[in-house]
Amino acid sequence: MKQRIHGGDWASFEREYGAAPLDFSANVSPLGVPEGARRAMERAAGEADRYPDPDCRALRAAIAAHEGVAEAWTLCGAGAGDLIFRAVFAAKPRRALVTAPCFGEYEAAVEAAGGEVVRVPLGDDFRLNKRVLNALDSVDMMILCQPNNPAGVTVSPPLIREIVARKNCRVLLDECFVGFLDDPSAYSMKPLLANHPNLLIVNAFTKLYGLAGARLGWAVCADAAFLDAMRRAGPPWAASCLAQAAGQAALADDDYVNRLRALIRRERPRLFKELTELGLRVVPGEANFLLLRSDTPLCAPLRESGVLIRSCADFAGLDEAWYRVAVRTREDNERLIAALREVLA
Repeated sequence: MKQRIHGGDWASFEREYGAAPLDFSANVSPLGVPEGARRAMERAAGEADRYPDPDCRALRAAIAAHEGVAEAWTLCGAGAGDLIFRAVFAAKPRRALVTAPCFGEYEAAVEAAGGEVVRVPLGDDFRLNKRVLNALDSVDMMILCQPNNPAGVTVSPPLIREIVARKNCRVLLDECFVGFLDDPSAYSMKPLLANHPNLLIVNAFTKLYGLAGARLGWAVCADAAFLDAMRRAGPPWAASCLAQAAGQAALADDDYVNRLRALIRRERPRLFKELTELGLRVVPGEANFLLLRSDTPLCAPLRESGVLIRSCADFAGLDEAWYRVAVRTREDNERLIAALREVLA
Protein backbone atom coordinates (compact mmCIF):
# COMPACT_ATOMS: atom_id res chain seq x y z
CA MET A 1 0.00 0.00 0.00
CA LYS A 2 1.43 3.35 -0.98
CA GLN A 3 2.06 6.01 1.62
CA ARG A 4 -0.76 8.51 2.05
CA ILE A 5 0.13 12.18 2.14
CA HIS A 6 -2.04 14.75 3.89
CA GLY A 7 -2.02 18.48 4.42
CA GLY A 8 -1.42 20.13 7.75
CA ASP A 9 2.16 18.89 8.29
CA TRP A 10 3.21 21.97 10.23
CA ALA A 11 5.50 19.89 12.46
CA SER A 12 8.05 19.06 9.76
CA PHE A 13 8.08 22.71 8.69
CA GLU A 14 8.72 23.92 12.23
CA ARG A 15 11.50 21.37 12.66
CA GLU A 16 13.14 22.57 9.44
CA TYR A 17 12.62 26.33 9.75
CA GLY A 18 12.10 26.89 13.47
CA ALA A 19 8.86 28.83 12.97
CA ALA A 20 5.20 28.16 12.21
CA PRO A 21 4.07 28.23 8.55
CA LEU A 22 1.08 29.93 7.00
CA ASP A 23 -0.83 26.72 6.33
CA PHE A 24 -3.10 26.57 3.28
CA SER A 25 -2.61 22.80 2.98
CA ALA A 26 -5.29 21.84 5.54
CA ASN A 27 -8.95 22.72 4.96
CA VAL A 28 -9.78 23.70 8.53
CA SER A 29 -11.50 26.80 9.88
CA PRO A 30 -9.16 29.82 9.88
CA LEU A 31 -10.98 31.20 12.94
CA GLY A 32 -9.22 28.78 15.27
CA VAL A 33 -10.78 26.82 18.13
CA PRO A 34 -14.18 28.16 19.27
CA GLU A 35 -13.76 29.91 22.60
CA GLY A 36 -16.49 27.83 24.24
CA ALA A 37 -14.82 24.61 23.11
CA ARG A 38 -11.46 25.78 24.46
CA ARG A 39 -12.97 26.54 27.86
CA ALA A 40 -14.79 23.20 27.89
CA MET A 41 -11.52 21.34 27.28
CA GLU A 42 -9.86 23.25 30.10
CA ARG A 43 -12.64 22.21 32.48
CA ALA A 44 -12.55 18.60 31.25
CA ALA A 45 -8.79 18.43 31.84
CA GLY A 46 -9.53 18.30 35.55
CA GLU A 47 -11.32 14.98 35.01
CA ALA A 48 -8.70 13.42 32.76
CA ASP A 49 -7.71 11.02 35.55
CA ARG A 50 -10.74 8.85 34.77
CA TYR A 51 -11.84 7.05 31.62
CA PRO A 52 -14.10 8.94 29.23
CA ASP A 53 -17.62 7.69 28.58
CA PRO A 54 -17.04 4.97 25.94
CA ASP A 55 -20.54 5.50 24.55
CA CYS A 56 -20.23 9.31 24.42
CA ARG A 57 -23.80 9.57 25.74
CA ALA A 58 -23.95 13.31 26.37
CA LEU A 59 -22.19 14.13 23.11
CA ARG A 60 -24.38 11.76 21.09
CA ALA A 61 -27.49 13.36 22.59
CA ALA A 62 -26.16 16.79 21.58
CA ILE A 63 -25.37 15.58 18.05
CA ALA A 64 -28.81 14.00 17.68
CA ALA A 65 -30.53 17.21 18.75
CA HIS A 66 -28.32 19.39 16.55
CA GLU A 67 -28.61 17.19 13.45
CA GLY A 68 -32.26 16.22 13.88
CA VAL A 69 -31.63 12.45 13.99
CA ALA A 70 -32.34 9.70 16.51
CA GLU A 71 -29.73 9.36 19.23
CA ALA A 72 -29.69 5.59 18.65
CA TRP A 73 -28.48 6.24 15.11
CA THR A 74 -25.30 8.03 16.22
CA LEU A 75 -21.77 6.81 16.82
CA CYS A 76 -18.71 8.87 17.76
CA GLY A 77 -15.10 8.26 16.82
CA ALA A 78 -11.64 9.78 16.72
CA GLY A 79 -12.33 11.92 13.66
CA ALA A 80 -13.88 11.02 10.32
CA GLY A 81 -10.82 8.95 9.41
CA ASP A 82 -11.41 6.60 12.35
CA LEU A 83 -15.08 6.19 11.42
CA ILE A 84 -14.28 5.54 7.75
CA PHE A 85 -11.95 2.69 8.70
CA ARG A 86 -14.46 1.32 11.21
CA ALA A 87 -17.22 1.39 8.59
CA VAL A 88 -15.15 -0.40 5.96
CA PHE A 89 -13.91 -3.04 8.39
CA ALA A 90 -17.48 -3.58 9.60
CA ALA A 91 -18.87 -3.87 6.06
CA LYS A 92 -15.94 -5.90 4.68
CA PRO A 93 -16.77 -4.99 1.07
CA ARG A 94 -15.55 -7.31 -1.65
CA ARG A 95 -15.45 -4.42 -4.10
CA ALA A 96 -15.87 -0.73 -3.18
CA LEU A 97 -16.50 2.14 -5.58
CA VAL A 98 -14.78 5.51 -5.19
CA THR A 99 -14.39 8.54 -7.42
CA ALA A 100 -11.05 9.52 -8.88
CA PRO A 101 -9.79 11.82 -7.47
CA CYS A 102 -10.99 11.45 -3.88
CA PHE A 103 -9.75 11.55 -0.28
CA GLY A 104 -7.02 8.90 -0.07
CA GLU A 105 -8.19 7.31 3.17
CA TYR A 106 -11.20 5.79 1.41
CA GLU A 107 -8.96 3.60 -0.72
CA ALA A 108 -6.58 2.98 2.18
CA ALA A 109 -9.43 1.63 4.33
CA VAL A 110 -10.73 -0.65 1.58
CA GLU A 111 -7.26 -2.04 0.84
CA ALA A 112 -6.54 -2.56 4.54
CA ALA A 113 -9.78 -4.55 4.87
CA GLY A 114 -8.82 -6.76 1.92
CA GLY A 115 -11.27 -5.29 -0.57
CA GLU A 116 -10.81 -4.23 -4.17
CA VAL A 117 -11.02 -0.55 -5.06
CA VAL A 118 -13.01 0.35 -8.18
CA ARG A 119 -12.48 3.90 -9.43
CA VAL A 120 -14.95 6.05 -11.33
CA PRO A 121 -12.96 8.81 -13.06
CA LEU A 122 -14.43 12.29 -12.82
CA GLY A 123 -14.47 14.44 -15.95
CA ASP A 124 -12.73 17.75 -16.56
CA ASP A 125 -15.43 19.51 -14.55
CA PHE A 126 -14.94 17.08 -11.63
CA ARG A 127 -18.69 16.36 -11.51
CA LEU A 128 -20.05 12.88 -10.98
CA ASN A 129 -22.61 11.91 -13.61
CA LYS A 130 -25.18 9.16 -14.04
CA ARG A 131 -22.67 6.78 -15.59
CA VAL A 132 -21.75 5.85 -12.04
CA LEU A 133 -25.08 4.01 -11.75
CA ASN A 134 -23.86 1.40 -14.24
CA ALA A 135 -21.01 0.46 -11.90
CA LEU A 136 -23.12 -0.03 -8.78
CA ASP A 137 -24.36 -3.51 -9.66
CA SER A 138 -20.81 -4.90 -9.50
CA VAL A 139 -19.87 -3.49 -6.08
CA ASP A 140 -21.20 -3.86 -2.56
CA MET A 141 -20.09 -0.47 -1.23
CA MET A 142 -19.65 3.08 -2.50
CA ILE A 143 -17.73 5.80 -0.69
CA LEU A 144 -18.63 9.31 -1.74
CA CYS A 145 -17.65 12.79 -0.54
CA GLN A 146 -20.08 15.72 -0.67
CA PRO A 147 -18.65 18.06 -1.88
CA ASN A 148 -15.76 16.25 -3.49
CA ASN A 149 -12.27 16.52 -2.03
CA PRO A 150 -9.96 17.84 -3.53
CA ALA A 151 -12.09 19.64 -6.15
CA GLY A 152 -14.77 21.05 -3.84
CA VAL A 153 -17.46 20.34 -6.44
CA THR A 154 -20.87 19.13 -5.25
CA VAL A 155 -22.60 15.95 -6.34
CA SER A 156 -26.18 16.39 -7.55
CA PRO A 157 -28.51 15.48 -4.64
CA PRO A 158 -30.92 13.62 -7.02
CA LEU A 159 -27.99 11.50 -8.19
CA ILE A 160 -27.02 10.65 -4.61
CA ARG A 161 -30.62 9.66 -3.94
CA GLU A 162 -30.48 7.30 -6.94
CA ILE A 163 -27.24 5.79 -5.64
CA VAL A 164 -28.65 5.28 -2.14
CA ALA A 165 -31.80 3.69 -3.62
CA ARG A 166 -29.68 0.74 -4.79
CA LYS A 167 -30.37 -1.49 -1.80
CA ASN A 168 -27.60 -3.95 -2.73
CA CYS A 169 -24.92 -1.32 -2.11
CA ARG A 170 -23.95 0.22 1.23
CA VAL A 171 -23.22 3.93 0.78
CA LEU A 172 -20.71 5.76 2.98
CA LEU A 173 -21.33 9.47 2.46
CA ASP A 174 -18.67 11.84 3.81
CA GLU A 175 -20.35 15.18 4.63
CA CYS A 176 -17.41 16.81 6.42
CA PHE A 177 -17.53 19.78 4.03
CA VAL A 178 -21.31 20.14 3.64
CA GLY A 179 -21.34 22.79 6.37
CA PHE A 180 -19.28 25.12 4.17
CA LEU A 181 -21.79 25.11 1.30
CA ASP A 182 -24.01 28.12 0.77
CA ASP A 183 -27.10 26.00 1.52
CA PRO A 184 -26.02 22.96 3.56
CA SER A 185 -29.55 21.63 4.12
CA ALA A 186 -30.06 21.27 0.36
CA TYR A 187 -27.13 18.85 0.11
CA SER A 188 -27.17 16.77 3.29
CA MET A 189 -28.75 13.35 2.88
CA LYS A 190 -29.89 13.06 6.51
CA PRO A 191 -33.58 12.99 5.44
CA LEU A 192 -32.89 9.68 3.66
CA LEU A 193 -31.63 7.84 6.74
CA ALA A 194 -34.97 6.58 8.08
CA ASN A 195 -35.92 4.75 4.89
CA HIS A 196 -32.42 3.74 3.77
CA PRO A 197 -30.53 1.71 6.37
CA ASN A 198 -27.80 1.13 3.76
CA LEU A 199 -26.79 4.80 4.09
CA LEU A 200 -24.09 5.86 6.55
CA ILE A 201 -23.20 9.55 6.87
CA VAL A 202 -19.87 10.59 8.37
CA ASN A 203 -19.06 14.06 9.68
CA ALA A 204 -16.48 15.61 12.00
CA PHE A 205 -15.58 18.60 14.16
CA THR A 206 -12.26 18.87 12.30
CA LYS A 207 -13.12 21.29 9.50
CA LEU A 208 -16.14 23.40 10.43
CA TYR A 209 -15.19 23.83 14.08
CA GLY A 210 -11.40 23.97 13.72
CA LEU A 211 -10.89 21.04 16.12
CA ALA A 212 -8.49 19.03 13.96
CA GLY A 213 -6.20 18.29 16.90
CA ALA A 214 -9.03 17.05 19.12
CA ARG A 215 -9.78 14.14 16.74
CA LEU A 216 -13.56 13.91 16.99
CA GLY A 217 -16.17 12.82 14.47
CA TRP A 218 -19.58 11.19 14.29
CA ALA A 219 -21.50 8.83 12.06
CA VAL A 220 -25.27 8.46 11.64
CA CYS A 221 -27.07 5.38 10.31
CA ALA A 222 -30.46 3.78 10.89
CA ASP A 223 -28.93 0.28 10.82
CA ALA A 224 -28.33 -0.44 14.50
CA ALA A 225 -26.56 -3.74 13.78
CA PHE A 226 -24.11 -2.04 11.45
CA LEU A 227 -23.36 0.73 13.96
CA ASP A 228 -22.66 -1.95 16.55
CA ALA A 229 -20.31 -3.67 14.11
CA MET A 230 -18.51 -0.35 13.61
CA ARG A 231 -18.26 0.07 17.38
CA ARG A 232 -16.61 -3.34 17.66
CA ALA A 233 -14.32 -2.72 14.67
CA GLY A 234 -12.03 -0.46 16.72
CA PRO A 235 -10.84 0.00 20.27
CA PRO A 236 -13.11 1.43 23.00
CA TRP A 237 -12.80 5.02 24.26
CA ALA A 238 -12.51 6.39 20.73
CA ALA A 239 -13.15 9.95 21.96
CA SER A 240 -11.30 11.46 24.91
CA CYS A 241 -13.08 13.38 27.67
CA LEU A 242 -11.54 16.60 26.33
CA ALA A 243 -12.80 15.90 22.81
CA GLN A 244 -16.30 15.04 24.01
CA ALA A 245 -16.51 18.24 26.05
CA ALA A 246 -15.23 20.31 23.12
CA GLY A 247 -17.76 18.76 20.77
CA GLN A 248 -20.72 19.55 23.00
CA ALA A 249 -19.59 23.16 23.41
CA ALA A 250 -18.90 23.59 19.68
CA LEU A 251 -22.38 22.41 18.70
CA ALA A 252 -23.87 25.15 20.87
CA ASP A 253 -21.81 27.90 19.21
CA ASP A 254 -23.99 28.99 16.28
CA ASP A 255 -22.32 32.39 16.17
CA TYR A 256 -18.94 30.81 15.39
CA VAL A 257 -20.37 28.83 12.47
CA ASN A 258 -22.26 31.84 11.12
CA ARG A 259 -19.11 33.97 11.18
CA LEU A 260 -17.11 31.24 9.48
CA ARG A 261 -19.68 30.70 6.72
CA ALA A 262 -19.85 34.43 6.09
CA LEU A 263 -16.06 34.57 5.80
CA ILE A 264 -15.95 31.67 3.31
CA ARG A 265 -18.78 33.13 1.21
CA ARG A 266 -16.91 36.42 1.06
CA GLU A 267 -13.37 35.17 0.50
CA ARG A 268 -13.85 32.12 -1.76
CA PRO A 269 -14.91 34.06 -4.90
CA ARG A 270 -12.29 36.73 -4.23
CA LEU A 271 -9.52 34.14 -3.92
CA PHE A 272 -10.80 32.33 -7.03
CA LYS A 273 -10.64 35.57 -9.01
CA GLU A 274 -7.12 36.45 -7.87
CA LEU A 275 -5.77 32.96 -8.55
CA THR A 276 -7.33 33.00 -12.01
CA GLU A 277 -5.82 36.41 -12.74
CA LEU A 278 -2.40 34.92 -12.03
CA GLY A 279 -2.93 32.65 -15.04
CA LEU A 280 -3.73 29.52 -13.05
CA ARG A 281 -6.51 27.11 -13.93
CA VAL A 282 -8.83 27.08 -10.90
CA VAL A 283 -11.75 24.72 -10.40
CA PRO A 284 -14.82 26.65 -9.18
CA GLY A 285 -15.14 24.82 -5.88
CA GLU A 286 -18.08 25.34 -3.54
CA ALA A 287 -16.49 24.57 -0.17
CA ASN A 288 -13.63 26.12 1.84
CA PHE A 289 -10.84 25.15 -0.57
CA LEU A 290 -9.91 25.48 -4.23
CA LEU A 291 -8.19 23.08 -6.62
CA LEU A 292 -5.79 24.67 -9.10
CA ARG A 293 -3.33 23.68 -11.82
CA SER A 294 0.05 25.28 -12.44
CA ASP A 295 2.76 24.35 -14.94
CA THR A 296 5.21 26.08 -12.59
CA PRO A 297 6.13 23.99 -9.52
CA LEU A 298 4.67 25.68 -6.45
CA CYS A 299 5.13 23.66 -3.25
CA ALA A 300 8.89 23.99 -2.75
CA PRO A 301 9.25 27.72 -3.51
CA LEU A 302 6.16 28.61 -1.47
CA ARG A 303 7.51 26.55 1.41
CA GLU A 304 10.68 28.63 1.34
CA SER A 305 8.43 31.69 1.67
CA GLY A 306 6.74 30.18 4.73
CA VAL A 307 3.56 29.08 2.97
CA LEU A 308 2.26 25.50 2.78
CA ILE A 309 -0.12 24.32 0.08
CA ARG A 310 -1.29 20.80 -0.71
CA SER A 311 0.31 18.93 -3.58
CA CYS A 312 -2.32 16.74 -5.23
CA ALA A 313 0.17 14.48 -7.01
CA ASP A 314 -0.92 11.52 -4.85
CA PHE A 315 -4.61 11.81 -5.82
CA ALA A 316 -5.71 9.26 -8.43
CA GLY A 317 -6.45 11.07 -11.67
CA LEU A 318 -4.25 14.08 -10.87
CA ASP A 319 -0.53 14.75 -11.25
CA GLU A 320 2.18 17.00 -9.83
CA ALA A 321 0.76 20.06 -11.62
CA TRP A 322 -2.34 20.08 -9.39
CA TYR A 323 -2.55 21.80 -6.00
CA ARG A 324 -5.20 22.51 -3.38
CA VAL A 325 -5.38 25.65 -1.24
CA ALA A 326 -7.67 26.40 1.66
CA VAL A 327 -9.79 29.55 1.82
CA ARG A 328 -8.59 31.54 4.80
CA THR A 329 -8.91 35.10 6.11
CA ARG A 330 -8.47 38.14 3.85
CA GLU A 331 -5.01 38.85 5.29
CA ASP A 332 -3.86 35.24 4.88
CA ASN A 333 -5.23 35.01 1.35
CA GLU A 334 -3.42 38.20 0.37
CA ARG A 335 -0.16 36.75 1.68
CA LEU A 336 -0.73 33.64 -0.42
CA ILE A 337 -1.39 35.67 -3.57
CA ALA A 338 1.70 37.82 -2.96
CA ALA A 339 3.87 34.72 -2.52
CA LEU A 340 2.40 33.10 -5.63
CA ARG A 341 2.97 36.25 -7.65
CA GLU A 342 6.66 36.13 -6.79
CA VAL A 343 6.95 32.43 -7.64
CA LEU A 344 5.12 32.74 -10.95
CA ALA A 345 7.11 35.81 -11.94
